Amino acid sequence: MTDNPRRQFLVGAGMAGGAAIAGTVSAQTPIAKTLKPESYREAVLRPDDWDADTAPGLSFLFEARVKLYLPPLTVGSTPEGNRIIYVVKDGTFEGPHLKGRVVPNSGADWVRIRSDGTGVLDVRFCLETHDNALLYVYWQGRFWTNAEHAEYALDLTKPDDPDGAWRYYFRTAPLFETGDPRYAWLNNVVAVSKSRTGDGGPIHRVFAVT
Repeated sequence: MTDNPRRQFLVGAGMAGGAAIAGTVSAQTPIAKTLKPESYREAVLRPDDWDADTAPGLSFLFEARVKLYLPPLTVGSTPEGNRIIYVVKDGTFEGPHLKGRVVPNSGADWVRIRSDGTGVLDVRFCLETHDNALLYVYWQGRFWTNAEHAEYALDLTKPDDPDGAWRYYFRTAPLFETGDPRYAWLNNVVAVSKSRTGDGGPIHRVFAVT
């Protein structure tokens, strides 16, 4: 592999992070060989499109199925809007780069309903990977729909229905923190989710922005 301005970088400082941040990971030292066989590989970002004009790409990280305690806590109408709190019960997540469980009772979604009916999301909880790394994830987002589809969209107890997700807009922007070197690459990832409701909570499909 020749060294050129379009060389391949890893995100962050995972087990191969030092070499990646400094420059390249050579063909003689593939990323997979720097990880334990049972570990998932870091997400790889390529600087081919790191220019001012190309639209960002997306790389699928995982799908999280989060279970919430229902009904939510209702604070009521405040000067900042109607405040509703969904406490995280448990859940699972899995994808090509990591998998594991949602840590029970580790956080919540502090939702604020604006005067125009839009839900302003403020989510914080923890994920535990299959190999015992603890990840703190936090994000904000927006949830809105029209009156015709509001009952459907807000029904968290309905069966998962991906075909019905067109009825509402549910998008978030997750960020991650961890002290585990195997997953330190997540500390430098900006992510987005395309989410839906059902099966007792939100279902988030999370993508790294490349």
